[in-house]
Amino acid sequence: MRVLMLTLLLHAGPAPSGTAPVSTRGTAARSPAEARARPPASTAREDAVIAAEPVSPETRARLLRREVAQVALAQVKAPDAAWQPAQRDCAGLIRYAYRTAYRRVAAERLASPLWQDARGGPSDFADAESLISRSFVPLGRGADAREQLRTGDVVAFRQEHDAGPVFHLMLVVQPEDRAHAPARVVYHPGEAGARVRTGILDSLATEAPLEWRPVPANAAFLGFFRFKEWMS
Repeated sequence: MRVLMLTLLLHAGPAPSGTAPVSTRGTAARSPAEARARPPASTAREDAVIAAEPVSPETRARLLRREVAQVALAQVKAPDAAWQPAQRDCAGLIRYAYRTAYRRVAAERLASPLWQDARGGPSDFADAESLISRSFVPLGRGADAREQLRTGDVVAFRQEHDAGPVFHLMLVVQPEDRAHAPARVVYHPGEAGARVRTGILDSLATEAPLEWRPVPANAAFLGFFRFKEWMS
């Protein structure tokens, strides 16, 4: 209601002739300095409308994806000091990129954890397996799913080792202008002290060793995944 009233005030026409002037009784006079320091009343009202008007879900999603891409790609040059070394692995890159994006665009969402742990409870931490099983949903494993990928989606693998399975995630960065730039993946290889890397998604599908190709013929490829809250 407050936003509506402010909007109506902004679009109100001039007072008709003969209208009594507004009384200034009880209003303290402003010095010239105060008058210069304060914006005109119409400007102040307009700022209030802009500040109070909520961002549409579509705009918020676009801004979040853009920030996720910027944060992830920045780690390729050098990891942010705010990204704790103990958190630097493939899942840690996704957690950090998402959390930083939300802090910049929709900080109110961080009042509760973004993720769910292995038991489905809210958590600020989730490993690679928990991320894709609890906080992300599968999009598929084929070419159709790959064509629908957007920034912030995840490519997931499960490699079998003698000590047990190891999950590995790569973050998708899809350019806004797909006609002039290819989709990329950004990922941390997992080893302590390793640098974040990036590559072309299509090249990964055709040139990488089979166990790292995001194609249906690769049994280690679990599929493409999207954050649950971004499924609309």
